[in-house]
Amino acid sequence: MNLNSDYESPFGNKISKWSLLSAKIINHFVKRIFGNTIQSLDLVAIPKGEAYKTFDVLTLVERSDISAMQNNETGKLYDYEEISEKKSIIIGTIRMGFGHWRIAIAIASAAHSLGIHTYLLDLRSFKNNIGKTVKFLDNYYSSLSRFSQRSKWFNEHVWEKVTSNINAGLDSCIIQRNISKLFSPVFANVPKNIPIIAAHPWVGHAAVLAGNKKVISMIPDNLPLAFWLVEGSIHCVQSPSSFIGYRTFSGMEKGYPIQNALPKEKIFLAGHYIDYEIEANLKDDCKRRLERIKNHRAKRFLLTIGGAGAQGKIFFEIVKYCKKYTENGRATLLINMGDNKDSWFSLKKEFDKNSIDYKLHSNWEFSKIFIDGLKDSDISGIHVFFHQDFFAAVYTTNLLIRECDVMITKPSELSFYPIPKIFIQRVGNHEAWGAIRGSEIGSGTREISKIDELKLVLRTMIEDDDILITNINCILSNDKAKIYNGTYKIVKYFDR
Repeated sequence: MNLNSDYESPFGNKISKWSLLSAKIINHFVKRIFGNTIQSLDLVAIPKGEAYKTFDVLTLVERSDISAMQNNETGKLYDYEEISEKKSIIIGTIRMGFGHWRIAIAIASAAHSLGIHTYLLDLRSFKNNIGKTVKFLDNYYSSLSRFSQRSKWFNEHVWEKVTSNINAGLDSCIIQRNISKLFSPVFANVPKNIPIIAAHPWVGHAAVLAGNKKVISMIPDNLPLAFWLVEGSIHCVQSPSSFIGYRTFSGMEKGYPIQNALPKEKIFLAGHYIDYEIEANLKDDCKRRLERIKNHRAKRFLLTIGGAGAQGKIFFEIVKYCKKYTENGRATLLINMGDNKDSWFSLKKEFDKNSIDYKLHSNWEFSKIFIDGLKDSDISGIHVFFHQDFFAAVYTTNLLIRECDVMITKPSELSFYPIPKIFIQRVGNHEAWGAIRGSEIGSGTREISKIDELKLVLRTMIEDDDILITNINCILSNDKAKIYNGTYKIVKYFDR
């Protein structure tokens, strides 16, 4: 198959004419808005940002983009290097929400621990039509995600269908492939044999269309959605149910019965996408959790907001309910607001109106020192983390995971992390199966959308110890089964 020709039969399966027409209309719409980009980008690697400081990851930028090449602290241009295939990988992601970036960080962490030279490519970072397209689509998605949390009707009748049904059918492969043609110039001059690990299908499609030979598509969702499939790449998944669903294209028929499954050599079960620092220290972190329970220390709850900032309202309900526990030393709340300025200001307004005391942490270097100190000290009250740097906004949660007892989160990519979890309402139906996975392996609750039920779970976990101890023991059992080392398998895939 010529991957650059009209793409009409994903994995050899027939698609209805109406679905093909719809895909072409969407592609035409995107091209009319953003136009065609340049033929190719000339990329170089620079030691820029927190990803370099933390994991020695070099960032790929356009050679001609002086502002991207400039060190804002010194005013000088960074020294750069050409992209090398030798013991190297490229992590391709988009700064859309937090999930795709967090998955990329997990891969960077594993690669760093294995001594692999790593480049980071963010489609949104470019100033041409590539970056503008991603930014537009991200703003569109984030706005609708936030609205879905304010309108029950919209969430049930519109957003749930958009995030599951529309993305489920194999015609979604065609839509994403056509959109990704706009992004393929990014990979035009990239060495064709360097492994490219795609944390978003647009990256995967673009790399395949540009002729790259070693592309891995990371699939985060347990719900089988054709949106994530990239023909011409190797697919990896986090769970057995996801493996079976994607291997057989479960529920993806679009107009005609599916005749061909995903070839067995094009998919593998990696395991959960977890950072090296979290996976390697899992036993010690669980031991400290059990010791805090034994010694009747305040239970530490981590509340982490998503990239769209849709959980601000429920966060206040949690804080208001837990106020008596934070004041009597039974619970401590650590709230990561990411870089969501509007969500944080709205929450701050409620705090001030209701005389809720809190400590704000907004300096990244001081935040790291504070979090590191939690290993050997007690902590009380309410602590809010807000960082405008995007890496810090995402990675604060990763650091806090190791020092907290329970994480309160929507069932997103964080569903797979080895910490006891309370799952609050999802943002889109595709996230539902993350909560199912977490609850089935004993590391989290079922998805809780009613505030009264959430209060009951909070009260039970604060006042009693049995649920938390059960979660911790399940996490330790899961670790013995090696379900948390997916990033290692991905990074080392082409070295097998």
